[in-house]
Amino acid sequence: MPFEFIDLFAGIGGMRLAFQDAGGTCVFSSEWDKDSQKTYEANFGELPSGDITKISVDEIPNFDVLLAGFPCQPFSTIGQRAGFKHETQGTLFYDVLRIIKGKRPAAFLLENVKGLVSHDKGRTFETIKKSLSKEGYELHFQILDSADYGVPQVRKRIYIVGFDKSKFKGEIEFSWPLPNKKRVGIGKYIEKNVTDRPISKHLQKSYIFKIDDGRPEVIDQKSDFPVKTLVATYHKIQRLTGTFVSDGPTGLRLLST
Repeated sequence: MPFEFIDLFAGIGGMRLAFQDAGGTCVFSSEWDKDSQKTYEANFGELPSGDITKISVDEIPNFDVLLAGFPCQPFSTIGQRAGFKHETQGTLFYDVLRIIKGKRPAAFLLENVKGLVSHDKGRTFETIKKSLSKEGYELHFQILDSADYGVPQVRKRIYIVGFDKSKFKGEIEFSWPLPNKKRVGIGKYIEKNVTDRPISKHLQKSYIFKIDDGRPEVIDQKSDFPVKTLVATYHKIQRLTGTFVSDGPTGLRLLST
């Protein structure tokens, strides 16, 4: 059946693609990051609205399904895990809830890092579940790894699906997709002889390989396994969390895009 959806914290539109493929029409999108907005516009021909905290419910068209990958940093195991105490990002779930209350969509899909489940000894996740259940939604939640579904990257995320019980007659039938038995390796997606994304020899010696602890993850075209974070830009935390390519004039480079 055709349906309409909104795309909040849209990034460059990954979730939108899936719901368009399922027959949906996006009637509203929101993303505050300027670079992501430009990429989203290039991908879909529309510029997302900005900061969702400044957008009233009345400005959003009616819709059937809400999508929201609300910011994960406050709940990430890498960050400081400030959660709902974070001055801005930690409260953005409440903007999702505000829109759900105001618009009463038939269903929603929320996504976040798996650390959300254990944050503050589970109290944060309990707050989210209680807030959504109180609005009359039947909830389903599961941690899924993208590497189990044909993506050459290990990316574990919590997905929360909700259905408005007042809009569905009888029992709501829902099941999670079954994982693939064989994982996809990253090697066949790696370009060879890329010269414009090198990591300098100085940076490699002074920081990236300063400790012989098996980090960071380094791949090439023969790597037949899913990887961790794919790194197309550099930040020092990526020595621990990122993946680099054995290639280029210095022997190590960023992922090409």
